[in-house]
Amino acid sequence: MPIEIPAAEGTAEALVARPSTAIGPLPGVILYMDAFGLRPRIQEIVQRIADWGYVVLAPNVFYREGSMAELAPAVDMSAQEGREAAGKAAFPRVGRLTPEKALQDINAWVSALAGLNGVAPGPIGTTGYCMGARLAVRTATSHADVVAACGGFHGGGLATDGPDSPHLKLGNARARFVFGHADNDRSMAPDAVARLGEALQAAGLEASNEIYAGAPHGYTMADTSAFNPAATERHFQELQALLDTTLKG
Repeated sequence: MPIEIPAAEGTAEALVARPSTAIGPLPGVILYMDAFGLRPRIQEIVQRIADWGYVVLAPNVFYREGSMAELAPAVDMSAQEGREAAGKAAFPRVGRLTPEKALQDINAWVSALAGLNGVAPGPIGTTGYCMGARLAVRTATSHADVVAACGGFHGGGLATDGPDSPHLKLGNARARFVFGHADNDRSMAPDAVARLGEALQAAGLEASNEIYAGAPHGYTMADTSAFNPAATERHFQELQALLDTTLKG
């Protein structure tokens, strides 16, 4: 179900999903999309997580650039050529979503989740894909008082040499983390995975920080040529275990 959220610089659309059978207040989860935007594949993932017993909010983090419909990929991404063409259109938007803008919006996403009907008071979870993994980490480090679980899958740029790299704020976090990195990922090379692991350990955080062997960047996205079913199912299993143990345990 799409809703609208007052964000830092305008109104943002968001997807909301609830389980079809569960009743009563449920833990809340914020899900951050990949660079290709809110589309049917993201809606499928949102609903699958909701069916585990959660209320899930997936905001259009590119609301400054356009609506969900306007930003939806205009090509068939199941072919490599189409995925590359969609990337050329989407990736400039990623760069324009600076950490400063993202942090302003994260305040709105957290507030919106708390205000949704059926969301239980208490800790929340967050997860993200590709560039959305960075947003999930920034949510966990900027709202450590409420975020108890953070997942990141085929994320890029999580531990860079830049002064605003997400890993540098992990000392603020209290969440449990699960990362499922893509294999041979130029945006998250083995040295970056190691740097992330060192930061998690230095912060004293409980975390899993694994490279999924043979899984390309974007492996969860069934509407693209990068889809890897085995890695996708592994990610769902590890994400559900993370959420269930931290938010329901």
